[in-house]
Amino acid sequence: MQEQTTNEQPTQVTENYSGKMLAQAGKHLTFLLAGESYGLEILKVQEIIGMMSITRVPQTSHFVRGVINLRGKVIPVIDLRLKLGIEAKETTSRTCIIVVQVQGSESVTVMGIIVDEVSEVVDITENQLEPAPEFGESALETDFLIGMGKIQDRVVMILDVDKLVLASEKTLMSMASAA
Repeated sequence: MQEQTTNEQPTQVTENYSGKMLAQAGKHLTFLLAGESYGLEILKVQEIIGMMSITRVPQTSHFVRGVINLRGKVIPVIDLRLKLGIEAKETTSRTCIIVVQVQGSESVTVMGIIVDEVSEVVDITENQLEPAPEFGESALETDFLIGMGKIQDRVVMILDVDKLVLASEKTLMSMASAA
């Protein structure tokens, strides 16, 4: 039997001197929000769907748009623009929902994040990655920003979807998905 080899390396977790997680080389799904490029590790992405009817859930955070029925499963959906403090925008034909798997302390929650448009899947090498810049002690919380990918003439901000949704919000999402 002949052994097969692959050039694809498994994703490994590394930390910088401050203990902050760093983005890893590998495939990332890139998307746009307010004209800026963002990326998510492709292994976190379950699927990409077009906009659909969203049922509002009362008493939730301003960025929680509600829940959708995705093939019989109720999935919570957040508006990533609002979560990141970007002004809301009308839905267009390019607006879509990226269905992701968020790792909680005890389980994985499937949820949707609304983005302006999906760009492409890119393979970011170690040479193209830089740590996320430090913005000082008084800066807003940016733990969810785990790196910067330099791709041709643009910069892609790499997000950690697990950290993007805080622990208390994960509980809310779990309750909504159990409904």
